[in-house]
Amino acid sequence: MWIYWGQGVIIGYFNRKRILDLKEFSTSGFHINDQPVKPTKKTQKTTATFFAIHYGFFHLVYSVFLFDQRHSFSSNTLIFILLCVVIFFFNHRFSYFHNRERDMNRVPNIGTIMFFPYLRIIPMHLTIIIGSSFGKGSSWALILFLVLKTIADLIMHMIEHAQARQKNNQFFNK
Repeated sequence: MWIYWGQGVIIGYFNRKRILDLKEFSTSGFHINDQPVKPTKKTQKTTATFFAIHYGFFHLVYSVFLFDQRHSFSSNTLIFILLCVVIFFFNHRFSYFHNRERDMNRVPNIGTIMFFPYLRIIPMHLTIIIGSSFGKGSSWALILFLVLKTIADLIMHMIEHAQARQKNNQFFNK
């Protein structure tokens, strides 16, 4: 779960950068304090700041639970976790630059971009809440986490591909 936690932090970091990099964006259906907003620099900065604080707070709380559940890590296990997180950083960095180029050729919805990473929070959230009933170090908690993570990954994959199809349809309909 530490690897997944590290991946979530990296995704949050790049998602905030992605929000701030938008040159043009839609705010259709997006509200701040129950009020519709216009696609302005202020909206962009407010959204990025709120996301960083809110998403970051979830990961801070998860780290507390993970430290509470920790087992003593061997140095090999710690190196493995760090290596996986570093590899994911470079992989997601590549993805960030690829998506940034794609965002320049369309008008993405800032609300969709902001909420998208929260799908990754659900598996960890439910595993911490429900998995604790299985007991510390339970294999059932790990199985629950892997099933929930797979479902979240599938949903995110389908959303990303739907957005790509929408972009391609806009391109061909011009």
